[in-house]
Amino acid sequence: MNARRLLLTFALAFSLGVLTTVFLLQRPAQQAQIAAETDKSDSSRTADSSEADKTDGDSAAKNDSATPPETDADSSSDADWPADAGSPEQLLYAQVQMMNTAVAQLTSRTPGRPNLYLIAFAGDGEENVFRNEAEYAEKLFRERFDAVGHTLLLINNPSTLLQYPIATLSNLQTAVDAVSERMDGEQDILLLFLTSHGSREHELYVALDPLPLDQIGPDDLADLFLDTKIRNKVVVISACYSGGFIDALKGPATMVITAARADRTSFGCGTQSAITDFGRALLANGLNDNDSFPAAFTEARKLVDQWETRAGEEHSEPQIATTPLIESRLKAWREAIHPGPPVPFNTARPRRQSKDTTALTAAR
Repeated sequence: MNARRLLLTFALAFSLGVLTTVFLLQRPAQQAQIAAETDKSDSSRTADSSEADKTDGDSAAKNDSATPPETDADSSSDADWPADAGSPEQLLYAQVQMMNTAVAQLTSRTPGRPNLYLIAFAGDGEENVFRNEAEYAEKLFRERFDAVGHTLLLINNPSTLLQYPIATLSNLQTAVDAVSERMDGEQDILLLFLTSHGSREHELYVALDPLPLDQIGPDDLADLFLDTKIRNKVVVISACYSGGFIDALKGPATMVITAARADRTSFGCGTQSAITDFGRALLANGLNDNDSFPAAFTEARKLVDQWETRAGEEHSEPQIATTPLIESRLKAWREAIHPGPPVPFNTARPRRQSKDTTALTAAR
């Protein structure tokens, strides 16, 4: 009996040893196969992820018309940074002095009547069209609407780095504060004119490569006036989706004019454009043909609608929000001045290209 038990125990031990040896011999091969499968799966996941990212990116690039379009060689870029402007850091350091110089050129208000002050802001330094528009707005109000000595220009463009302070939120706050100190808060009016690209998220595109500049949203603009005595103001925003700024800016003595509805693009930017469609319609047409903002807006909206219909574009539907109080302030200002002759925008309006090309009609 004991011999039989001993033999059985030996057989079981032998069998267990054989099974263990086979298992140990097969395990490295199994691990290698698992590792290979894992690598294959990871590679497949990575490829799928990359393809998905590419697809998403392509889709975003195709669908996000608020993204500033690619610019060609004749547009402003980092490559155009002038040597005499110093380094980007030196330019930023110089802004305090440049703002002080610009503010010092503001003249005292004319007593006994309402005065109008203009701040024009060209946010995107990658295309000349915004610089052109801001400079023309300043010229128009200086020459036709008696604003000599009451204008400030903030422009992002490599060609004007030594001429004007750059367009940043902080410089804009400095400009608003400086104008506020010179204004009669009850009578005088601030016209704030901003032109740039705009996003679906209702941000104004502010860019001057390679500087890291803050974008500007509706609340940023509203906050500019919190600690000022500026009461009467007209805010004009020439950008895509700019109707999204109205709610944050409107008030009892504020008029807000925008180039588009909150959910629509506007047109006419790009490297081949001299001025945006809305800028041309409101400034070069509307305010040369009329001496009131509501009348100028009515004409501008009609022109924009005609141009977009002819081009087969979805209508941008420019917006205006106004009040009796601001209109009475504007009427008092208008009656106290003698408007000069029309001030032409001398660059010929480029021929629009079809919507399936790299057109002037690229959405802003």
